[in-house]
Amino acid sequence: MGVDLGLPHFDASLEELGLLAETAGLQPVARLVCKRKAPDAALFIGSGKADEIKLLAQQHGASEVLFDQALSPAQQRNLERHLDMPVNDRTMLILQIFAQRARSHEGKLQVELARLQYLSTRLVRRWSHLERQAGGIGMRGGPGETQIELDRRMIGESIKRTKERLIKVKRQRHTQRRQRERRSAFTISLVGYTNAGKSTLFNTLVKARTYAADQLFATLDTTTRQLYLGEAGRSVSLSDTVGFIRDLPHGLVDAFEATLQEAVDADLLLHVVDASNPDYPEQIAQVQSVLQEIGAQNIPMVLVFNKMDAVEPERRPRVWRDMYELHGDLVPRVFVSARSGDGLPVLRQLLAERVTEDPEHPAPVASSSVTQLLAQFSVPY
Repeated sequence: MGVDLGLPHFDASLEELGLLAETAGLQPVARLVCKRKAPDAALFIGSGKADEIKLLAQQHGASEVLFDQALSPAQQRNLERHLDMPVNDRTMLILQIFAQRARSHEGKLQVELARLQYLSTRLVRRWSHLERQAGGIGMRGGPGETQIELDRRMIGESIKRTKERLIKVKRQRHTQRRQRERRSAFTISLVGYTNAGKSTLFNTLVKARTYAADQLFATLDTTTRQLYLGEAGRSVSLSDTVGFIRDLPHGLVDAFEATLQEAVDADLLLHVVDASNPDYPEQIAQVQSVLQEIGAQNIPMVLVFNKMDAVEPERRPRVWRDMYELHGDLVPRVFVSARSGDGLPVLRQLLAERVTEDPEHPAPVASSSVTQLLAQFSVPY
């Protein structure tokens, strides 16, 4: 279910909701849209549209209703009562996917923290067991403590314990970064919209076996490997990070602080873009927004337009490297195909140039007349 509130790219975002549902293991059977100037305070949508959803769900045998926008706890409760079936929003759907995909201890802790923080806002008497508890010996609650107060206290204690465990993980990562700094290691982080091909590019560059698939949030855990750049005569540290998405829940951004810190502390960001997606300008803007939110907006960046093998021949560029205007600044851009390997030599050469130019990480100077020649040309894309 999508509510058009006059925001741009509404159809594309609703299509993305279907992809999220499939990634979570659900099968979309129908979709419904409506236009409103503002959300309804009680149901987010009007009561008439809610009746239409209920009828449509009965006709298709649906067991759950998904909303593309974030619902307030009261709106979710009222909709479930009105529709007589579970109702979830985009935030909960992303949390479910993250819970399914987390593999490392750190990733599981981060997802659990985000889930607990989300759940703590849902305790608004949605269940019938939230009556007042009787006090006395042998009772879980204190004198006259309500079940909702008990649940809120238990969730609060779980959040506290999870945060403490994540602090230890953050310290470990900080120690690892300090070791890399002592070795004068040049660090590069891959960032980008989910399903832009970051993990495939990472595997191709460092010959790793990180899980990669044509789906949203195929991998959540940060992986770091050494990448040898023969053009610069040295190795650099390359990290693959979690993908971003439109309206990424703030709870997830906060929970994944330890993972996203790899991007904040990087010497260079490789912003991987799905060149075959017609909405790539909006996706670039979304990634830039998250980078600004975590304080990584001023780190030097290279745009990597990936999946060129999936772009129509007439739309492919005539050169493999040019400049792209981003927020009024010109940013280096490289066209590659991580799957076929096209453009990767140009990318490696560009990385070598950035490494040798960095005064804090001195290295032997390498040159390439071919790359210097290509840098003189630029084509619109």
